[in-house]
Amino acid sequence: MITLFELRQRFLDKLINFYGPFLGAGVRLLFMSKDYRRARVAMKLTFYNKNYMGTQFGGSLYAMTDPWYMLMLIKNLGKDYIVWDKAASINFRKPGRGTVYADFHLTEEHLTEIRQTLLTVNKLDYVFKVEVRDEDGKLIADVDKVLYIRKKA
Repeated sequence: MITLFELRQRFLDKLINFYGPFLGAGVRLLFMSKDYRRARVAMKLTFYNKNYMGTQFGGSLYAMTDPWYMLMLIKNLGKDYIVWDKAASINFRKPGRGTVYADFHLTEEHLTEIRQTLLTVNKLDYVFKVEVRDEDGKLIADVDKVLYIRKKA
């Protein structure tokens, strides 16, 4: 039996697909684990995210990777932490000509490292790596996401 909390969470997970930048770029959350440690996002090639060369627009490729680690960390670290997206860099490896995917994995090791580091420093810039791949698994782009994390005062 599904609890009210699970039902609410499923609704919120689907609602993010209607966030303006995602809706315009065609970014879709396909899966978010109940513990917010794994997510999968997809983006089909459409008129709205196609560049002059007929391939995935680089800004849309970046946008599909943007908030996920921040949201996952907020859910997993809890109210005692502040988490912000701080910076990112993207390396385009191959033109995206169809649907592309990005997978996000937040491990217990990530969380332990963050908590342990914040015992000795006030703030932390933590880098997550994200790969954007096509339907055949070929690397389209890789993104370094920098998140600013600190304990609340």
